[in-house]
Amino acid sequence: MTTKNDKAILVGVDGSDASFKATWWAANYAKHAGLTLQIVCAYSLPSYAAVSFDATYTAMGDDAVAHSDAEEILSKAKAIADQQGVSAETLIVTGDPSSVFVELSRNYNLIVIGNRGKGGLAERLLGTTSSSLPAYAYCPIVVVPYTDDDGTVMHLSNTITRVAVGSDESKWGLKALEIAAAFAHAWGAKLTVISAVPALRNGRTEEGVLDSYKDDLDTRLEPIVKQYPELEIDKSVVPGSAVDALTAASKENDVVVVGSRGRGGFTGLLLGSISQGLLQHSVSPVYVVPRKYVEAAETELAKVPASPADVPTVPVEKIEGVEPVAVPTAGESVAEQVSEKIDPEH
Repeated sequence: MTTKNDKAILVGVDGSDASFKATWWAANYAKHAGLTLQIVCAYSLPSYAAVSFDATYTAMGDDAVAHSDAEEILSKAKAIADQQGVSAETLIVTGDPSSVFVELSRNYNLIVIGNRGKGGLAERLLGTTSSSLPAYAYCPIVVVPYTDDDGTVMHLSNTITRVAVGSDESKWGLKALEIAAAFAHAWGAKLTVISAVPALRNGRTEEGVLDSYKDDLDTRLEPIVKQYPELEIDKSVVPGSAVDALTAASKENDVVVVGSRGRGGFTGLLLGSISQGLLQHSVSPVYVVPRKYVEAAETELAKVPASPADVPTVPVEKIEGVEPVAVPTAGESVAEQVSEKIDPEH
């Protein structure tokens, strides 16, 4: 684990059902894509709350007990991965998970985290614009929802058949389109490309403006169509809110892909108001293409030979608070119990 591993996915767990559901999604994707899986459990002392560890209550400031709890959580997560035929390595992170996960993101192909949890890892990584992992990571992030807004546990399919992407002309939007097309192609899925047109003050959009957006979308899609001639693509130019359009798309697609530059513009929709944005209301996993990842790809493409997103790595052993651990896998019965809880339709 000392160098960047483009064949590895990292998933964060904290003992919550939401994080175990993220593990399920990550393991399923790792198996399909031929990637390896690493699972990390994060805690901090003395200030972490018992809500971060759903399984047990830990005395405040007791590092040994907290470490043991983390190992138990990792063993359950490993069982979920094993259930899908994926062998996972495990890590424990102490300290501030936001900063540690940003450093870890230099070393992975993808980081997966669960959502819909109060307290614990999800809130700490998604809670504020200033510290949100999707805004500052060096690799793409997938945020997996646990429930919808009404609290209904969401079903996740083993097969991805429909992928939606928010598209604009920014380099972040273009990279998101490129990644979404490759992702859909890998699954043999249909790709829906959504371009949101800001409404005028009267709430309407002029026909000429819509036509212009349609033309721009066709232009952006030309290289995609050329690269993936067999990919089924549905184009959608939607007046009004991009958040609303993509949230609606999450109800009909297995994954929603969007770029993020951390602030402003179409691609800033994720983080302009995290409590009201796409991440909090999507009912399908959201695949975020972060600003730093795009900038790294842009830098490397200027070099010869090109090596997109070749971010300088930080060896795991040099990242403060990261500890590789070997934990036993919980039994198959434990994995089955967790699976039934995180997805009744599994």
